[in-house]
Amino acid sequence: MASTLPNSAPPPPLANVDLNNTAAARPTTSLAVDPAYAGRSFAIPITEDSMRTRRFYRPFVLDDETASEDWVARLELSSVLKMVEREVLEKEGAERLRVLVLVGSLRKRSYSRLLAYEASRILFRLGCDVRVYDPTGLPVKDDVQHSHTKVQELRDLSKWSDGHVWISPEQHGNITAVFKNQIDWIPLSTGSVRPTQGRTLAIAQVSGGSQSFNTVNTLRILGRWMRMFAIPNQSSVPQAYTQFTDADDPREGGSRLLPSGNRDRLVDCMEEFVKYTLVMRGHFELFGDRYSEREERRGKERAMAKEKELGGKE
Repeated sequence: MASTLPNSAPPPPLANVDLNNTAAARPTTSLAVDPAYAGRSFAIPITEDSMRTRRFYRPFVLDDETASEDWVARLELSSVLKMVEREVLEKEGAERLRVLVLVGSLRKRSYSRLLAYEASRILFRLGCDVRVYDPTGLPVKDDVQHSHTKVQELRDLSKWSDGHVWISPEQHGNITAVFKNQIDWIPLSTGSVRPTQGRTLAIAQVSGGSQSFNTVNTLRILGRWMRMFAIPNQSSVPQAYTQFTDADDPREGGSRLLPSGNRDRLVDCMEEFVKYTLVMRGHFELFGDRYSEREERRGKERAMAKEKELGGKE
């Protein structure tokens, strides 16, 4: 039987089809690597840092010799270093980015904490004022211990920060109670202040088994609920017990993240986090300005004015 299909050119071979629709992508320009920034660090020098802050919030800081030669020091980060130099170090009145790091484990050798320390070292080299909160002693969330010193410390750090980094182990397929307890103690609002409103957020997880994204997905939901801007990238480290050197390993101080695609992804996340935070930090008030809240304030003002008017007639 003869074919009834009209004569037409055959479809192009599958190999030539643009399956990823790259033709629709916005044209981009690759940024040239600036060799002048090789090995440069904008970390806060010990002579300019608070000893109390170093003692309580910077357990990740290495001795000068190790910090100048470790894998973090060798990272090629010229584009973000130039951005930090321009937007922070050379801009009059500008402060370093203030970053709060939260960890979801109390274990002595906690892989989520080790990952948080590596993330903090990258951020520290990029000139950030990094503070890691220790959840030890934080009470279980209730409605009576708001004045507890660990609760007030956590809330004060959140208000102080420009952005957060959240890192939790995955336990029973999701975040740990240790991590969720910290988030539960940070209120959506304290009077007229929102401790997390408009802040940027980077997220990561570690797993004891195969790679999973349950925890980072939950962290992303929590960040949205806390009115934060989670960066698009994220880090998930599987079989974390195989990803770090031993504590007594002489290389780079021990307990360091081994070379892998997982380590590269962590660098990507911290680089992206700093770029987004620098872009957004100057607009926190704008992001916190909402029509519904303006209407609520106007309603209260009208009610107060009416109450005052009625009181004056009595």
